[in-house]
Amino acid sequence: MELTVRKNFVFDKNIALYLEELAKETKQSMTSLVQEMIEERYKEIKVKKRMEAFSRIKGSATGLLTDTSIQEIKANREL
Repeated sequence: MELTVRKNFVFDKNIALYLEELAKETKQSMTSLVQEMIEERYKEIKVKKRMEAFSRIKGSATGLLTDTSIQEIKANREL
């Protein structure tokens, strides 16, 4: 069972009007619209953070994987 939490927000007058208009046009409650928008924004931020983390580690394994096989390495060590 999902718990709900009650929060009160204060919006600029224009934003409140936009929210009401969107709710009427989409036939959704203002609460569900705000939830949707927050979830979308949250997902965008998470993806951005993951991409930034990936970019930081992207070059850290350079040189670990090569076209040289283990057999070639062993053969070169015996020389």
